Amino acid sequence: MSLGYWEIVLLVVVPATLWASWIDYKERRVPNWLNAALLSAGVVAQTCFFGWTGLGTACLGALVGFGLLILPWAINGMGAGDVKLMAAIGAWFGPQLTLVSFVVGALIGGVVACIMILAAGKLHHAYANLCTIMVKMSNRKTVFSEFGSAHSFGETSSLLPYGVPLTAGSLAVLFCTYFQWV
Repeated sequence: MSLGYWEIVLLVVVPATLWASWIDYKERRVPNWLNAALLSAGVVAQTCFFGWTGLGTACLGALVGFGLLILPWAINGMGAGDVKLMAAIGAWFGPQLTLVSFVVGALIGGVVACIMILAAGKLHHAYANLCTIMVKMSNRKTVFSEFGSAHSFGETSSLLPYGVPLTAGSLAVLFCTYFQWV
């Protein structure tokens, strides 16, 4: 029995992203070595299975994953490990599935964030923090500053390890693709 591309993706991406999520949950970071290994393996796998087209697909997918989250990182809204994790997933998924994975992960992250806010009874803090972010985004002097960053809110917010919803979205898209549910 020979394994096809999507079977290899399942064997590599599922455990790697689950591990990245676990580390992100426990330590609030995703290790560079794990992101680099996942990205490199994706480029190699795409190239081995699909040649030059696969190399291009992997590079474009990584670029899309990176590009989707680089601005939130640049404005101090998330960690760099999450950006690199999405790029690594992109190397395996290609540009289209990476975009879909990001959207699904963002929706999951939004729902989880709302649940966290409500469960902690911090709705008024969330509103104040959102107002601060709006002020941050409306002034070009503060957009890329620490003002209104995820870490600057302190006790008024709980940081969401974004690798978790990114992984959930990516795995949902992976399983839907593999089992042709969509």
